[in-house]
Formats: sequence, C-alpha cells, structure tokens
Amino acid sequence: MKNATRQPKAFMDLSAVLYSTLRILALCTGFFMFFPDVNPGRISLLINKNISLFTTALSFSDLTKKFAAMFKQGVVDKSTFVWLSIASAVMIIGILLSGIGGCMSLGNNRMKSRGIWLSFVGPLVMCVGLAGIYISYTQLSEAKAAARARVVFPSGFYLYAALVVLMLLATGLILLLKRPVATEPKMEMPEKYSLFLMLLPILLLTFVFYYLPLWGWRFSFFDYTAGGTLSADNFVGFKWFTLLFQNPAAVNDIVRVLKNTLAMSGLGILTSWVPMAFAIFLNEIRSSRFKRLVQTLTTIPNFISWVLVYAIALAIFSTNGFYNTFLSFFSIESQTNWLMSGDHTWLKMLLWGMWKSLGWSAIIYIAAISGIDPQLYEAAKIDGAGRFQRMWHITVPSLMSTYMVLLLLSIAGSLSNGMEQYLMFSNAVNKESIEVLDLYVYNIGIDGGRIPLSTVIGMAKSLVSIALLFIANKVSKKVRGESII
Repeated sequence: MKNATRQPKAFMDLSAVLYSTLRILALCTGFFMFFPDVNPGRISLLINKNISLFTTALSFSDLTKKFAAMFKQGVVDKSTFVWLSIASAVMIIGILLSGIGGCMSLGNNRMKSRGIWLSFVGPLVMCVGLAGIYISYTQLSEAKAAARARVVFPSGFYLYAALVVLMLLATGLILLLKRPVATEPKMEMPEKYSLFLMLLPILLLTFVFYYLPLWGWRFSFFDYTAGGTLSADNFVGFKWFTLLFQNPAAVNDIVRVLKNTLAMSGLGILTSWVPMAFAIFLNEIRSSRFKRLVQTLTTIPNFISWVLVYAIALAIFSTNGFYNTFLSFFSIESQTNWLMSGDHTWLKMLLWGMWKSLGWSAIIYIAAISGIDPQLYEAAKIDGAGRFQRMWHITVPSLMSTYMVLLLLSIAGSLSNGMEQYLMFSNAVNKESIEVLDLYVYNIGIDGGRIPLSTVIGMAKSLVSIALLFIANKVSKKVRGESII
C-alpha cells in the first residue's frame, strides 16, 4: 500500500516538472522570435542580419530588399522568398499555439487536457515551418545565382529544431504518463495565474519596445554608419563620450537643447495641477449629459495625431489662415504668420500640449474622485460646508496622493518631452527655441547620420532620468513620508 500511494505522487511530480519544462521551452521560442541572431529564416548573407523571424514573416520588402535585381534578371525565383515568408509565418503560428498551450497548463484538469493538445500541435506546426524554410534554402542553393545570393544554412535552424524536439518529447511524455482527466464542469484557472496572463502582453510589449532596444547602446562604442557593421576595426571605445564634452560646438548645442527641454518640462510641471482642477470642476457639473459632452470633446484631441494638429494650426494661424482673416473683418490687416513665428515658442507648445492632453490626463483624477466615500460629502454638507469648501477640504486632499505620484513621474521624465509635437512645429525660424533633447537626438542621428553620438546622448538622458526619479522619490519620502519606489 505504501508503494501504491507513492507511485501516483511520483507521476504527479514528474508531470509537474514536464509542464514547467514545456512552459519554459514555449517562452524561449517566443523570446527568440524577436532576436535576429537566431533567425532560422536567414538563408542568405544578403538578408539583413538585423531581421528577426518575426520580421521575416511580416515584412517581405525588408526580406527581399537586396534581391530585386536578381528577381528582374530571373536568376533567383521570387517564389523562394514567398515560400520563406509563409514558412516563417507558419512557425510563428506554431509558437503562438505552444504559448497558448503552456498558458492553459496553469489551469484545472479540464483546461490542461485541452491545452496539452495545443502544446503538441504547436511544435508540429513549427516542424512544418522549418520544413518550408529548408525547402526555401534548397531552392535558393539550386538557383542560377546561388553564388551571388551568398546562400548559407542558418544556424538558428538548429536551435529551433532542438526546441521543437524537446517540446515534442515533453508533451509526448505527459500524454504517455497520464493525460489529465477532465473532472471539472468547465475550464478554470487560479486567479493569480489569470491575472498574471492578463499582464503578460503588457510585459512583453514593454520588453520588446523598451528593454530590447537597450541592446542598441553598443553603437556608442563604434564608429558606426547606417548600413555598416560592428567589428574590431571600427571600435572606438569612449571616443563619442569624450567628444560630447570636449567639442565646443557640441557643448553649446547640448546647453541650448537642455535649456529648451528643461524650460518646457518646467512649464509642464508648473501646470500639472490643471488636469486635476479640470476633473474637480467637471465633477461638479450637475447635468450628466453636459458633463459627458465636455469630457468627450476634451478627450478626443488626445487621439488626433500631431500631424493633424499641425494641419489645424496651419489652417488657423498661417498667413492666410482663419485668425488673420477674422482680423480683417475689423479692418486690421495682418500678414503675420503666427505659426512660423519664433516668439513665445515655449508658451505656444505648452498650450498646444495642454489642449491635446487635458481631457485624457483628467481621466485618472475622475476615476480617483469616483472612489471618494460619498458620506464624507454628506457629513460636510450637514456641517454647513459649501460646494467650494467641500472641494477644497475633501476632494483636493483625496487626490493629492494621485497627483504626487504623477508629479514624481513627470519630474523623472523631464528630459523626455517627446518628439512628434516639436518635429511637426519646428521650422528654420523657431528651431533655436523649439529643439528639445529628443528632437536633437533625432536630428543628429537620422538627419545627420551621427548614430553613435545620438546613442550616447540617449544613454545619458536615460541615466539622468533614472537619477531624477530616485531624487524626487527621496524628497517625497522626506516631505510626505510616502514614496513610489
């Protein structure tokens, strides 16, 4: 009896290990999908080495950029790369199926019994994708211009093949041991796992768009030009770091740009209370229909791109715009191009930014107001407090914690004003006063081609922003006794 009770427990422990292994393997395949160095679809050295499996499947133009002449000459069949792109997409589908199966393995037995088949089908689909990639490699090897195409067998192919084999072994062992018996009436998952899976897409997007680009910081140590390669020949160490502080022209530009950046961020911080005040007064409107109308009209501009905002500004404030036309009705002839003018640039950018983001920024305060206990207002009203007294003594103190968190984040991001707004409104007249740090990095990196120097500035900006966050957090902890870190 003792051995009989131990055996199921051993099987359960082995099954748990296999499920954990399966989840890790599924996570690795999804992780490697965005890494160009392990792209199984790079069957030619002419394919950009910065293209990942994800890009191979979704961007046919990037995949075939250097093969256009060979396609026209007929020495390379275009269908080879069509097949390669389709095979890469099939692999991504298999990766997604494996990931979904791994997520379902966190649920009850009914969910596990469904998810294990997805975990089994996913690697099989990936096998089909790998077979398609191999066929593309074979076709390109047999093409007339195989030498020109610089055909190479991708090293990432072996990695994905190994992952697929391991995933099939894990799922096969789980099915052989004992497939979970679906005794529950419906599929369910513990709340801690379901909440984590809801957060997982945000974590993945954050990793892909915020942490993965940090790998590009290595460009700051090389004498790199667009389209070039990184090697020991163009390694320059800290050359660009020292140039940033030793070159007088660069120092003057940095000082000017920092002045603009800190001035506009400072104005934003000084007016950061406006969305809170707007939310408080909006909450005091009695008519719910009018309140919804005002909230909608003030929120819509947030979803308008800065290109359209600039088009609106051009229609109103250009030489022949609405504003000058309106003045002409009062016999005031004006040919001033208010939009191109360099006067009061900081104030104009502040007002355009406030107009665009006021309603959206107020949403978080409106949500915080809805969480205030109504009994506080009733008690204050019974004690004779008027509307403004209730706002000042109840609503404002209740919103201060939210306001302070947002204020700390604003201080930490004071060097990151964004680029789109200033890029759209920038011109030769106002460039000296509108060029902020993000726009300066864009101008010298993309327009000027000095990618290493722009990378150095971006690195410095990130490090200073982190330092500002910790300093502001420490000040808040000393003054208010609360912190966000």
